[in-house]
Amino acid sequence: MEDLIIARRLRVPVDDAGDDTPGWGGVAARQLDAALLSVGFTCSPALLGRLTRLPGEQVIDLGVRVLAAVRRLVGDHVEHNAYFVDFPKNVPDTLEFWAGLLREAVLDPVAATRLQPGTLNLLDLPRYGGYQHTYADLLAAHAELIPLAKDRVTVLELGGSLRDEARELYLSLAGSEIPLAAEDLAALRALAAFCADFGADLGADFGADDRPEHVPVRENRAVVNEVRLAARQPLLVDTVTDVLRLAALCSDGDVTLSTPTRLRSFRRAERRILLAALDAVPAAKHGDVLRHREQWKRLGERLHPHEYPQFPRAAQVFDVARGVREAASFGGRVEAALAAGRTDEAVSLLEHTPGALLRRLDHLLRAGDGSAVLEAAERSVARASGRVLLSLREHLQNRFAPVNRVFTNRSGRAWTTPDTRAPLDEETLSRTLAILDEEIGRRLPDLGELIVDPAVLDVALPLSGKAVAPGLGMLPRGSLSPVDGELLRFFVHWRQAERRTDYDLSALMLDAGYDNPTNISWTSYANEFATYSGDLTEAPDGASEFIDVRLSHATKPIIIPQVHIYAGEPFEEAAEAFFGYMTRDAAQEGRPFEPRTVRMKSDLRGSGRVALPLVFLRGDDGAWRVKWLHLYLSGYPAFNQVEGNRVTASLLVRSIVERHYLSVGYLVGLLRAKSSASSTGGHLTYIGLEAPADLPEGARVYTPATLHELIPA
Repeated sequence: MEDLIIARRLRVPVDDAGDDTPGWGGVAARQLDAALLSVGFTCSPALLGRLTRLPGEQVIDLGVRVLAAVRRLVGDHVEHNAYFVDFPKNVPDTLEFWAGLLREAVLDPVAATRLQPGTLNLLDLPRYGGYQHTYADLLAAHAELIPLAKDRVTVLELGGSLRDEARELYLSLAGSEIPLAAEDLAALRALAAFCADFGADLGADFGADDRPEHVPVRENRAVVNEVRLAARQPLLVDTVTDVLRLAALCSDGDVTLSTPTRLRSFRRAERRILLAALDAVPAAKHGDVLRHREQWKRLGERLHPHEYPQFPRAAQVFDVARGVREAASFGGRVEAALAAGRTDEAVSLLEHTPGALLRRLDHLLRAGDGSAVLEAAERSVARASGRVLLSLREHLQNRFAPVNRVFTNRSGRAWTTPDTRAPLDEETLSRTLAILDEEIGRRLPDLGELIVDPAVLDVALPLSGKAVAPGLGMLPRGSLSPVDGELLRFFVHWRQAERRTDYDLSALMLDAGYDNPTNISWTSYANEFATYSGDLTEAPDGASEFIDVRLSHATKPIIIPQVHIYAGEPFEEAAEAFFGYMTRDAAQEGRPFEPRTVRMKSDLRGSGRVALPLVFLRGDDGAWRVKWLHLYLSGYPAFNQVEGNRVTASLLVRSIVERHYLSVGYLVGLLRAKSSASSTGGHLTYIGLEAPADLPEGARVYTPATLHELIPA
């Protein structure tokens, strides 16, 4: 739990226990701060002051845990060796390297006997694909890193007690207006259990302050309901699918219901609570059962609904699943009306579910009477969620000058296609955007005096967190941030779980027209501005690969790092897999991996076999920026290479780069207008990439970790 809070909030939980008697706690605190600086972190003045007043032994114990947590966060918990011991120096030309390996194999009598006549697999040559030196040899071959002011220093803030920090994070995630990443959903479940167990240890119930009543995202609601079910409390349910999600989660299955779950048996008390929740759902919503009919049949076998005559509507749900009772789904009625050309009827139906109406607004405007549809939308915006309003706003602002459409699923798998839809009338678009802006602005809180870091204005609003794996320096898809440094270095590290696994770090480099590709990979070790660290083909104890890019010498303005699964385990099955990038000054020495120069690091996951984490772009002003992608290509079952997907990757990346994402700058504009019109003063809010140290006490702070809290309900 402590690791989770440090990683998600960069706050160190410190209980109030401990005396203020001077001792050697101050010495231990300064030693901890020095150790943290070696990996690019430091204690805030408040944290350092609090640690100084603790007993030295307690500071040492806490410091060991904190240092381990931040090292994992930045990727420094493993040994990052490189195939070429001198990397980035003395990396041979590609042809020279392969010729040398072949020469050694032919001249070595033992190795020559293993070469099959008539065929030659270069990847099977001796000395290829494995480390030829130890990690100690690599350390000895590199001078120490010279620290510079540009190196990353991330501040760790003083937190409250572990209980208070866990509760705050739990309520923040549970009440999120956006869907969470799989890792955050797992964290939410752990936090919910921790808060419930903590209350039980104190002899108290799961208190009202610990029970979020507003849980807008369905998957989050299932996590909260799991705790309520265990505590024999009423469930938060407004559709029948909420109950099915809860049953899947309680069975350690897929809460998204994307894959079927083998449901467990439920105790009698649990069955009563689940059936009571189902019985409270109006029969008009029973049509939702048809989407997961087989899962409902299995749940009926576990709940025995006909043994509980006091819940007649619950029994009807399972009758619908078995086909005994008919129930038309709401979506089916809407689709039937649209298919028959009865757009007015479809709009009338959809007005009962304003979120569905707004999600279909583009289609409805093209299919029916634009003014009537727009009037219905204007009546509906006040009842739709803030996330739907923002998503529609982002969608419509891209309809003025359409670009290729991009589709992504919950795992980050993506594909693109030309936009063949009929254009929308500009006057209609402008009116719709004005309606949305007015409603979004009305819902935003008055944050008082607003201080905004300019660097955060180009960060995309987090309208969904599903494809973004948590990590260091992570930003939502579509965000744009500057690259500060002369040398850019990508890295990937993986460790196989059971079978030989070969990941390949590569980079696709394109001109301004997304054409004339060149690449750096295991088939092309270097060009005039980039160098590859060498190919490793298995990782029983872990393996790391790097690519250096000298930005001042780059002849291509678009650089797309990629991670390919060439063979072996998918990202989610590997024991460990993560990607990141570092920036340095050209003259800085140091090892291939230096934690204080890491700007971004995140786990690799997703069902695709080619990862596209981000793209680096050189602007007309000559400055480099990074745009965040969080995408995966399906790739091939094996033998993925950068040469094989360059067309798909370039089309997909271009679609993301040319799309206009709704940014924090848009929300800040609405917030400033509201604050100037209605602010009463007396409180201050800061929005930025990191919280500055000189903010007054009581100031509200929003950073990338808490930007989801700015999304209005």
